Amino acid sequence: MVLPIDDPDAALYAVGQGAAMLHVQVAFLRRLDEQGVVVPVHSAGGQRRYSHREIDRLAALERLISEGRTVEGARRVLDLQARAEELEADLERAHGI
Repeated sequence: MVLPIDDPDAALYAVGQGAAMLHVQVAFLRRLDEQGVVVPVHSAGGQRRYSHREIDRLAALERLISEGRTVEGARRVLDLQARAEELEADLERAHGI
């Protein structure tokens, strides 16, 4: 039996919980949502809910931003890293590794 807590894409965390885990302000998470950088699931009542995968992405974004990158620059770095991982996986599948 797979529980939602085991699913990295299950929207489990409210915006306040995510902010507390990442040691950031709620406004920071809202701004990233508004800019489309990390878009959590919105409940019927409009509450943001973040998954483990989104919390990991937010942590990486926060690290890159704290190193001096802009939000857009940090987003691009993460997008390029994800694309590189996809290409590596494609290459491994193509070569039967």
